[in-house]
Amino acid sequence: MERVAGCTVLHVDMDAFFASVEVRRRPELAGTPVIVGGSGNRGVVTSATYEARRYGVHAAMPVGRALRLCPTATVLPGDMALYTEVSRSVMALFRSITPLVEPLSLDEAFLDVAGSGRRLGDAVEIGEHIRARVFDEQGITCSVGVAGTKFVAKLASTSAKPDGMRVVRPAEVMGFLHPLPVGALWGVGPKTEETLLRLGLRTVGDLAHVPARTLQRALGAAAGGHLHELAWGRDPRRVVPDEPERSTGAEETFSTDVDDPAVIHRELLHLSERTAGRLRSMGCLTRTVTIKVRFADFATITRSRTLGTPTDVGKDLYDTSRALYDALGLDRARIRLVGVRAERLVDADETPQQLELGAREHGRREAELAADRAARRFGAGAVRPATLLHRSGRPGGTPR
Repeated sequence: MERVAGCTVLHVDMDAFFASVEVRRRPELAGTPVIVGGSGNRGVVTSATYEARRYGVHAAMPVGRALRLCPTATVLPGDMALYTEVSRSVMALFRSITPLVEPLSLDEAFLDVAGSGRRLGDAVEIGEHIRARVFDEQGITCSVGVAGTKFVAKLASTSAKPDGMRVVRPAEVMGFLHPLPVGALWGVGPKTEETLLRLGLRTVGDLAHVPARTLQRALGAAAGGHLHELAWGRDPRRVVPDEPERSTGAEETFSTDVDDPAVIHRELLHLSERTAGRLRSMGCLTRTVTIKVRFADFATITRSRTLGTPTDVGKDLYDTSRALYDALGLDRARIRLVGVRAERLVDADETPQQLELGAREHGRREAELAADRAARRFGAGAVRPATLLHRSGRPGGTPR
């Protein structure tokens, strides 16, 4: 195999991650259109198989519209705990290859494999090794981009989808980049793209050949200079290993606006239980609890409280989030969404304060740990607070 010089950065991206994991669990759906997303008239698509994408279905699209485009699709509610578990296994695989792993989300990461060549071969061989192991160990596929910079590697993996690998050698960068639309550049959102198109700049090559000062006058000094550099394939950023997660949480968009405090309280309990379960699976405690409330007119507020003792107990999160909500004094205001977030996380093993909890709190934590074990054995929701037994069948909260 020809050795590839100057390419040590990989961008690895799972293909239709949530949907692929669901198909792995339900193999009878293989080769069919599958949508993962919320049900009801406000549900949105979070993932879709390529069979569904061929009909125009994409993430963030309302599920109702997706079903009009693809009536035969199977819609599944999603299982964030499962996706997180698969993600951890995939990231552990990456870290067995190189310590320089920078996750961007649950399903994608940059790797710098410059130090792994002697053991595993060049970046192309490592990319193939990763693709084979992800499929063998997780039963899903991924796409890999190989290049000399993060920016080009990410574009390469996108162009390789699904289930492929693309290598962009240093001498090939301009030929790869310049035919792409300007929207492919990092930092080009809808407004910036509109500005560039008005200037007659449709491709990256068009933009590259405009003087940097012209771009800076049109877009601002920082943005113009940044895009000019990217258009010539210059991206000096290194792969930065990830830091521990600093927050986690869940939120719920109601199928219809809610003005009943009892319904809000039940939802806060549900979200607090989910968030606490994720804290325990991460081995973390939270120091700060934050709630998010979005009203019918989409106005959104947040409120936070720092705890005296870090915790991973759902009741503690619920008591705090309910108190924060009640303190708002909303008086039957119509609510579209509520969320609970755990912030300022600390490692449970390194936090002796957890041992200072009184006997009652300790018993509650043991009960929740037992519920975790039951959920792993019998499925999510096997054990839940009595208040939630008759919770209406709205879609589950969206972990963040």
